[in-house]
Amino acid sequence: MTEMDKKLLMRTSEIAHEAMERGNHPFGALLAYKDGNILMEQGNEFTNGGSAYHAETLLLLKAGAKYSPQFLKECTLYSNFEPCCMCTGALYWTNVGRLVFGATEKDLLRFTGDNEENPTFSLSSREVVKHGQKDIAIEGPTDDESLLEIICRDHVGFWK
Repeated sequence: MTEMDKKLLMRTSEIAHEAMERGNHPFGALLAYKDGNILMEQGNEFTNGGSAYHAETLLLLKAGAKYSPQFLKECTLYSNFEPCCMCTGALYWTNVGRLVFGATEKDLLRFTGDNEENPTFSLSSREVVKHGQKDIAIEGPTDDESLLEIICRDHVGFWK
């Protein structure tokens, strides 16, 4: 994971915090071109559409409508937490070529427990992609402990 990746993951944490301040779940995603230029940002919108309005899926649906599959192949989706199977499917179908996430789905489960607002899957994005026919690069979780702490900060106590 490059320093640029870590910087962009930090931004997803800021997006997640902004979403939480609006009354949503603390998840954030962004789409960047291969040079690191941010093309789109999206926070969770639980209060606007329910539990299927994940930041990653919303962002990817918008990106798929705006950019060609060939362009998106050169892009990276950044997410503060590992995308669920629905969001990984949206990544797959929009043809985004790379995923970088900060914390794993298993990390998230430690925070959410059995909270009915986020019944976390025990299915990694790598496992979802492995069963497809596309070559999607996946990097994560971060090995930067201070970044991981920042990413997880808003989830501590949130799901109680």
